[in-house]
Amino acid sequence: MLGTIDITGTAESRSIEPAILYFGTPVVLIGSTNEDGSPNLAPMSSAWWVGWRCMLGLASNSKTTENMIRTGECVLNLPSVDLVDAVNALARTTGSNPVPAGKIKRGYRHERDKFDISGLTRLHGETVAAPRAAECPVQIEAKVAHVHRMAQEDEVWRGNLMAIEVRVTRVHAHPGILMDGQTDRIDPDKWRPLIMSFQQFYGLSPQKLKHSVLGQIPEGAYKPPGWRPAA
Repeated sequence: MLGTIDITGTAESRSIEPAILYFGTPVVLIGSTNEDGSPNLAPMSSAWWVGWRCMLGLASNSKTTENMIRTGECVLNLPSVDLVDAVNALARTTGSNPVPAGKIKRGYRHERDKFDISGLTRLHGETVAAPRAAECPVQIEAKVAHVHRMAQEDEVWRGNLMAIEVRVTRVHAHPGILMDGQTDRIDPDKWRPLIMSFQQFYGLSPQKLKHSVLGQIPEGAYKPPGWRPAA
């Protein structure tokens, strides 16, 4: 049996129109560089990975979007559950000045020093100029590969959303989340990512729900012959 929800006697599914479809994804603190060289750090949760590529869903008027397109790079800092207060400190702040009208309506304010207000420590990237956050157990340096303007057929959303594909150039991980005896594998039993679902914070349970059939495939089998990450 999957899950613990009792559906006995319930009605069939019905059509609904939720304002957002944030069913649950990891929180990412995107490090980028402003025009004057100062660091920017912004939380988001519309991100997914395939291999050493990542797709990021961002607002077109975001300072992070602007910085990434201008510089062609970023750092994807992945906070653990114990960094939720740092993420909350960054929520409803923006590096844009003046603050875009849509963000003013949602209660955002301009903040120049995001690392100061979050209490996180800035580290320099090794392959990019964008900043890393030392306290995040995973810090992923990346270069912009493609920019896709979303919802071009929709009069309301046209020009407001972007999907940015980035190519990972370096991955940093705290030793405490690595598998015992392994140098390049993150242990999912030790890694506790901060998850956002419908604007609320959650964490993964410390135990596997059930044995995974896919987990029997050696991780190295996903690497194409001759391919080198960050090449």
